[in-house]
Amino acid sequence: MGKIIAIANQKGGVGKTTTAINLSACLAELGKRVLTIDADPQGNTTSGIGVDKEKIINTVYNLIVGECNLEECMVKQVWENLDVIPAGVDLAAAEIELMGIPNKEFILKEMIDPVKDQYDYIMIDCPPSLNILTINAMTTADSVLVPIQCEYYALEGLGQLIHTVELVKERLNSGLYIEGVVFTMFDARRNLSLEVVENVKGNLDQTIYKAIIPRNVRLAEAPSYGMPINHYDKRCSGTEAYRDLAEEIIEADRK
Repeated sequence: MGKIIAIANQKGGVGKTTTAINLSACLAELGKRVLTIDADPQGNTTSGIGVDKEKIINTVYNLIVGECNLEECMVKQVWENLDVIPAGVDLAAAEIELMGIPNKEFILKEMIDPVKDQYDYIMIDCPPSLNILTINAMTTADSVLVPIQCEYYALEGLGQLIHTVELVKERLNSGLYIEGVVFTMFDARRNLSLEVVENVKGNLDQTIYKAIIPRNVRLAEAPSYGMPINHYDKRCSGTEAYRDLAEEIIEADRK
């Protein structure tokens, strides 16, 4: 039975998409069968993971509005062990398109459940807002992984996200839980990064991963080449950090 993880934070610029791309790729590198779903209308996970948005015909938008089936919108073996369901700007219209549709919160779940057993992990990159796409991701998911940037106001909005997860759990998906929190954009040269980590650890009653994602030039460059970091630079600190995170997640699931 595959595990579905939604990667969510309604704040933008916290490393959510970077985490979706690189955690997926590192899990695949470790031999896990991975499906990555880009549920963000910006489509940055799609291009950053190596799918040419100009060449795709069907996206997750076409899937959820019933214009294609799962097979028709999936890009297979973008990297070894890694399949992708891409996104495009048309996804921004999904909220309006789904108005009035019965059980609109479960459309993605109904599409993904039949293939869940074909993968070890299904990763969903959520939009940076708590809208119907995010709700669909959370009704589909087993858990939510939350990236937090090592900056002031790191905890800002996190309470609302946790509240949303609790509401979804109460009303729509009783098994949903927070997978954990991962620190991103950590700069060891700045006392602020260290202070933020300690502050969050002291104030947050959630699993916090030991793996901390550094602020890294190679991580920033990789998306422009359409490559996950472990393919762009196999030995940089960003690669090592995402490999560590992937191993932590796998190890936790063995327990």
